[in-house]
Amino acid sequence: MQRDHDIIIVGGGMVGAALAARLGNAGYSIGLIERGDAPKEPSGDYDLRISSLNARSLAFIKLSGTELPEDRCCPFRHIDVSNQDGTGHSVFSAADSDMDDFGLFIENRTLQYALWERLKELPSVTCYTHSAPVNTLASGETRSVELDNGKLLSARLVVGADGANSTLRKLAGIDVTQHDYHQRAMIINVETELPQQDVSWQVFTPTGPIAMLPLPGHRASLVWYDTDEATKAREAMEDHTLKTAIEAAFPKRLGNLIRVVSHASFPIKRQHARRYIGKRLALIGDAAHVVHPLAGQGLNIGLHDADTLADMVIKGRDPGDHINLHRFEWQRRLANQAMIAATDSFHHLFTGAKPLRQLGDLSLHLAERFPFAKRMMMQQANGLNPFKMR
Repeated sequence: MQRDHDIIIVGGGMVGAALAARLGNAGYSIGLIERGDAPKEPSGDYDLRISSLNARSLAFIKLSGTELPEDRCCPFRHIDVSNQDGTGHSVFSAADSDMDDFGLFIENRTLQYALWERLKELPSVTCYTHSAPVNTLASGETRSVELDNGKLLSARLVVGADGANSTLRKLAGIDVTQHDYHQRAMIINVETELPQQDVSWQVFTPTGPIAMLPLPGHRASLVWYDTDEATKAREAMEDHTLKTAIEAAFPKRLGNLIRVVSHASFPIKRQHARRYIGKRLALIGDAAHVVHPLAGQGLNIGLHDADTLADMVIKGRDPGDHINLHRFEWQRRLANQAMIAATDSFHHLFTGAKPLRQLGDLSLHLAERFPFAKRMMMQQANGLNPFKMR
């Protein structure tokens, strides 16, 4: 049967573009459908949307031939986790896990732009911008996607990477389960007196964690979790008042702030698709799952979805083979469910009733006393084999 592409990917964000680049680099004919325009080159101040890339994610991106701009990336080698009163405290160092670093922090827009620049170099990739799916149908050895501009495309596999509100997922009739944490995360880009650090830290408080993500130079991205009411009240503050509130609430190791550059907030919710696959269809990234962001693993597990799917496509004969798709779903659902359970546990341990918070404090204390356990945790968080011997 006639096909336009081997694989069609709906959604040109970081996860969708990364999969397109990896498979395009392997020689597959890829059609990438993106609702908006191609991303523009980042310039000026750092964007509020910052993500971490762990070892497995970086390796996956490297396999696509994508180059990341070093001047807008910030490697980190230590993760410092504690509670508010200091009774629970643990520091994870990359060297203890046989790694040079844990990964890097990068702006979402910088990563997306770098991936799209790579797509321009791949002749087997066609990008359909300003396009969105309005219908999809599987028939025989292909699945078709009808676009809102009237174009009809077909491929042996269609992948949904179009975010938490995925149109493709809805067109395929796949439902989701949802949970509202009744929390809000405020993201604050600040200029600091202290220079760039190679440590990312998080402090758990009864109302939610506060965190510092380092950026290049005298910049940092702060994350402040709290109730809807408290967060919205801070959003209404003048920048100088917010600066004072940050310096009062955040640990002294943050140092003094020169200024608040920008800020925004978003509600914290969990979402999980009831299934990741259909006939010649697969969901990856936020289209399949949205986890609590406190561990900073949302993008990483999306890229791990793409990595697993790409590996199965490259090693198989038919990208849409139902046996491989079931294997993909089994592997990724198991891993993602474990991450959902872990982030849920951390949330309830450190923001629940006092006995639960005491148990959370104990877990940090025990983690600090057992280096092998810490090493296993960090290797697992980086998508690596935690049982690999030194």
